[in-house]
Amino acid sequence: MTMTDPVADYLTRVRNAIGARRKSVDIPASNLKRELTRVLVAAKLIEGFTELKDGPQGTIRLQLKYNDGNPVISGLRRVSTPGLRRYADAGSIPRVMGGLGIAVLSTSRGLMTDKQARSANVGGEILCEIW
Repeated sequence: MTMTDPVADYLTRVRNAIGARRKSVDIPASNLKRELTRVLVAAKLIEGFTELKDGPQGTIRLQLKYNDGNPVISGLRRVSTPGLRRYADAGSIPRVMGGLGIAVLSTSRGLMTDKQARSANVGGEILCEIW
């Protein structure tokens, strides 16, 4: 079965695992999902991850982060969809919750947060917002 929106699937799996208060969640691996996971670890929104070598593509196991029993990630939203792509140049990258959340952008220099993209003065496709 082909998946038309792997980023939406990634976000939905994380959202469902947080709602069920899971410590970890397994996600089918791809290069895009590995980079998205790397961005979330660098932003300290998840504890870490491990890659499992099962099957042809493998699996990424995310260790979710909680603060006193409350999840660090309180919301996730897919911005750019396969049917409607959303792009922003360096000067118009949105701030998520007044700077308390992050927006993940796909730029010519790879995936990065909105703050990194502003400092590097690059724009790109706004994949998702996380707060």
